[in-house]
Amino acid sequence: MIKRILTPVSIILVLLLSLGSASAKQTAPSFIRDAEIEHTLRAYARPLFRAAGLNGDDVEIYIINSTDLNAFVAGGQRLFMFRGLLERVETPGQLKGVIAHETGHIAGGHLARMQDALAKANVKSIVGMILGLAAMVAGGGEAGAAVVLGSQDAATKSFLSYSRTQESSADQAAITYLNRTGQSGRGMLEFLEIIGQGQYQPQTTISSYYRSHPVSSERVVALARRVDKSPYKDTPPSEEDVIALKRMQGKLYGFTRPLPKTLKKYPVSDNSIEARYARAIGFFRYPDLPKAIKEIDSLIAENPSDPYFHELKAQALYENGDIMGALPSLETAITLAPNEPLILTFYGTVLNATGDVRDAERAIAVLNDSLAIDPNDGNTWDQLATAYSRTGDTGMLSMASAERSLLEGEYQKAIFHAKRAQDFFKIGSPSYLRLEDIITYANQASRKE
Repeated sequence: MIKRILTPVSIILVLLLSLGSASAKQTAPSFIRDAEIEHTLRAYARPLFRAAGLNGDDVEIYIINSTDLNAFVAGGQRLFMFRGLLERVETPGQLKGVIAHETGHIAGGHLARMQDALAKANVKSIVGMILGLAAMVAGGGEAGAAVVLGSQDAATKSFLSYSRTQESSADQAAITYLNRTGQSGRGMLEFLEIIGQGQYQPQTTISSYYRSHPVSSERVVALARRVDKSPYKDTPPSEEDVIALKRMQGKLYGFTRPLPKTLKKYPVSDNSIEARYARAIGFFRYPDLPKAIKEIDSLIAENPSDPYFHELKAQALYENGDIMGALPSLETAITLAPNEPLILTFYGTVLNATGDVRDAERAIAVLNDSLAIDPNDGNTWDQLATAYSRTGDTGMLSMASAERSLLEGEYQKAIFHAKRAQDFFKIGSPSYLRLEDIITYANQASRKE
């Protein structure tokens, strides 16, 4: 059930927006948040960003819960990956090739005009516009137009479209980045073959990646020439990268498919890590907690220092009502991965759920640690507000609520909570000045909207 995933834990499907028609609402997009998957994608992307002269640590990665085969960059160093693409790639090299290509578009300034316009846009606005444009391209008509947020300009309407010159330039840049990092570019060619297969499909079924990144024979030949000249053309992917990709795909499958489909793809006869991972997720969502714990415990026994297996055990217990039982696994997970903000936020969430004021006080410390790493997670601010509410700190409750509302683009709510919070802080104090900033920014953003 989707409701089982709509919780502030390892994988979170967050409703993004409602589209204009009934049919569109059935396919409203959502984000997937997962500490391990985001770690894997950052590990793939960071060296390529650095090779392009960008600050690899600044890349923001968003996973859109859509089966479409697509990826794009927007609003600065924001990389958007579709679940369909993550599930479709067959090797780490193919996925890295996509990331390297998108990095080429950033470094090449191919979206310069739109990047300026979207640099300060929130993620919801960016994705809403992209998906609205995709709907119109696919024949969505009014439904697509309803999602395009202020996109009247002709340049906006071609936001996802690149010229052949830009595509070739991004390809060549991608090979350069892969060479600088000692990786093969063969995966790029393989991925072009995958999306090129859509060339002969009906217009409504062609992947949006193919529409926005057209594959010409000249492009393939030029890319193949560079790959063949590369000293790293035959360099195989590391075993670590292969395992990480398989785990990511197993995890996505288990969280987004019903148990029968998961068991068909990953039968009990398959003892691989990714198969047990997918089955464990499928079982606890079913729910069949004993079978889920059996699978997870087998993974932990083989990999006791893996924080994500302990995190998953905590999630299985928590989502099946065992709040206190989830805490030891989470404590182990954060000991093993102290800098994973999503795990810290999950720990704070479970502490809040115990109903004990002392646990709420612990949650405040944990959630602030999470925000020190990732201050842009609205769910963390929401949990922090809950913790402050439990401890009776009305001023900090209002401040956390203001921060959350600002991140979610609810500007009038942000102003309301910020003004309320100011009554609890000394004029000129750091907290008071931060609240002034929230009010100023929210007023400006509200007027622009």
